Amino acid sequence: MTGQILAATIGTVAFSVLYSVPRAYYPYCGFIGGVGWLVYCLLIPRSSPPEATFFAAILVVLLSRLSAVWERCPVTIFLISGIFPLVPGGGVYWTAYYIVTNQMELAAQTGFMALKVAVAIVLGIVLVFQLPQKVFHIKNLLNKEKR
Repeated sequence: MTGQILAATIGTVAFSVLYSVPRAYYPYCGFIGGVGWLVYCLLIPRSSPPEATFFAAILVVLLSRLSAVWERCPVTIFLISGIFPLVPGGGVYWTAYYIVTNQMELAAQTGFMALKVAVAIVLGIVLVFQLPQKVFHIKNLLNKEKR
């Protein structure tokens, strides 16, 4: 599992490079992608892929919003690259492969699973974005408590 998390972290940073994220944010992006994959790996033995993806996506979005407030930059910098390890690219690939090889039952199964995972990601994003922005201003709250 350590290798998978390391690969997710490096892949997230590589995705950040590809999309021209400023260098200063690479550690945040890598951390967010790695932690999201860690949660997915911990939940997958106990739940279905869509459920594990949903909870991992919630954490990725929470961390992305916190990082955006902390660094005073757009949340999409962290969210787009951080969600990358959870995207069901393999499921889409195998769906297309099964369609080309005329294995329609397998294509339907893998395609429906990829769709469920994609919907889980969207629901996780929407759920966290419903929280008010003030919730994520922890830095401001900490400064007020020190006074």
